[in-house]
Amino acid sequence: MYHILFVSLKLLLQRRRQSLVSTLGVAIGVTAFVVMSSLMLGFQKHFIKQVIDLDAHISIKPQFNYDEKRILSKVFRGNVIFEILGAKPKEVRDRIKGYRAIMKRYEGKEGIRGIAPHLRGNAIVRFGPKDVPVNLFGIDPQLEGRATSIERYLERGNLRKLYVKRNGIILGKLVARDLGIKNVGKKVIVIAPNGVSQIFEVIDFFNSGITTIDKSRAYIHLRAMQKLLGRPNEVNELVVRVEDVDEAVRIARKIEEDTGYDAQSWQEAYSNFLQLFKIQKTITYLVVGAILLVSAFGIFNILMMTVLEKQRDIAILKAMGYSSRDITLIFMIQGLLIGVVGIILGSVSAYLTQEYLSSVEINLEGLLRAKGFILDRSFLYYVGGALFALSFSFVASVYPARRAARLNPVEIFRSGGV
Repeated sequence: MYHILFVSLKLLLQRRRQSLVSTLGVAIGVTAFVVMSSLMLGFQKHFIKQVIDLDAHISIKPQFNYDEKRILSKVFRGNVIFEILGAKPKEVRDRIKGYRAIMKRYEGKEGIRGIAPHLRGNAIVRFGPKDVPVNLFGIDPQLEGRATSIERYLERGNLRKLYVKRNGIILGKLVARDLGIKNVGKKVIVIAPNGVSQIFEVIDFFNSGITTIDKSRAYIHLRAMQKLLGRPNEVNELVVRVEDVDEAVRIARKIEEDTGYDAQSWQEAYSNFLQLFKIQKTITYLVVGAILLVSAFGIFNILMMTVLEKQRDIAILKAMGYSSRDITLIFMIQGLLIGVVGIILGSVSAYLTQEYLSSVEINLEGLLRAKGFILDRSFLYYVGGALFALSFSFVASVYPARRAARLNPVEIFRSGGV
């Protein structure tokens, strides 16, 4: 086996420049795979974690299914073909009836960690001359902590204070920024759609890092919200936290069947983002695959040129007793050596690139806000990059190796081969 490895290295080193270029191609492909996976999946995992921790795993809301043909269908009982060109929507009360019974039914049930009521609505928050529209959430501070991870994102941890101070309000960090509020204790006016207004005191800031949420959300006590909207003892949403987030869809379907209300899992609520992430992954791996494919063509080119130029040497080796299997191994090892060296260089380069990116401090504000790049430093990306590179190197080596193994030494000597 040592003599096969020696011959492989000898042939490879005779084409140093081409071998170096192919090795660098593999290294660049591995680096791109690891770094792009780290950046892409780091962002995706961080976003999903924030969403799962922040919002409900399952949200139970009233259904607004409206059949425009229901009246005509009852009158004509299917004997007439008709088309509805326009109809006035049915007025449906945005509330969950018997929500306390539903909460009691599912509280402590297997797979469910907590359930809490919400009364949601739109409002205007006014501070001095500035008005900011917000999605206002009326919550029960005692139950909210078990159903969501809101406390993790409060800058001062004053969720319990909301239970004592019924006129307290928790503002999204960017809502407070737009209003010009930097400290707690400030008084703001909350104006409901029905024209009712009330003064609230800012007791905390909500900073999730998700721009769209921090720029539009505020929390007050459930009772204060019911009073503000003139909806005593009403809620229009129940939020459920489950033990296993991957089971959210199944549990949501069960709740929907049991209650008749619309139960939406977090996967359904953020399906657009999840689809976007899938497309992003596909594009990333296509780009990396193209880089590795180019490097594979480089390996293929080196081996094919070696086979064509070294036909006489291959014939001599066969005449000395080297079998077709040995010749195949000589050229396969050359391709794999290029792949292995490229993987080592690419892994070192990827690690150094990750170290650099993690040290860069820049303010990123888009879908997420961060002080720098969000990286997922997983060893599995190195394994995946290595497997991809080895696979391409192996495939690129197969044809030249088989071509070399099929050479007939008698014909080469008779024709005076090179």
